[in-house]
Parts: sequence; structure tokens; C-alpha cells
Amino acid sequence: MALTIEEIENAKPKDKKYKLADGGGLCLLIQPWGGKFWLWRYRFDGTEKNMTFGEYPLIGPKDARELHFAAKKLLASGINPMAERKAEAEAKQQEVKVLQREADNSFEKVARKWWAW
Repeated sequence: MALTIEEIENAKPKDKKYKLADGGGLCLLIQPWGGKFWLWRYRFDGTEKNMTFGEYPLIGPKDARELHFAAKKLLASGINPMAERKAEAEAKQQEVKVLQREADNSFEKVARKWWAW
């Protein structure tokens, strides 16, 4: 049974972290300091993996379920969702580096350095 907003709001921190099940492997992890994170435990190549989808209330139940569904589709097609996420983040980081390098070596900057010299 899916978690309701009321159940999520009423979940209070305890001495140890605990989980509230949402269904299909998705759960809400409640930290001792009060943080609430959407967590999905899955298996890939016989190894248990964890994937988080964000912190509640920034990511609501509907958004978490949509992200969970998309990750399950990737897993069903034989792709590790966490590895895919890391590859996308790395590609984005490389793109930012390339744009920064291009900005540092723009004609205007080189010309201004030459003029100052």
C-alpha cells in the first residue's frame, strides 16, 4: 500500500534509522536527525544496490514513484540504474569543463591578455 502525505508527515525520527514501505521496493528512509529520503533497494548481477531519489519534501511521493518506475524500466532492460545515473553526471561534468575551457580561451580573453602585455 502506498504511503500517504499524512503518514509521511507523521513519521518521527527514532534512535536508529528506519524505513516506511511504499511498495515495489520503494521506501522512505527516516534518519535519526529527521531527514526523510526516498530509497530503492534492488539487485543487479546478484548484488544488492541502493538508489536514492531525493529528500522529502523536495521530492514528493508522486515524483518519487515516477523516478522509481523509470529506474525499474532501466533495470528490466538490463541496465544498472545507478551506473547510468553516474555516467550521465560524469558526462554533464565533462561538458561543463569543456565550456569553461572554451570560455577561458575565447578570442576576447586572449586579445585582452595580449593587449595588457
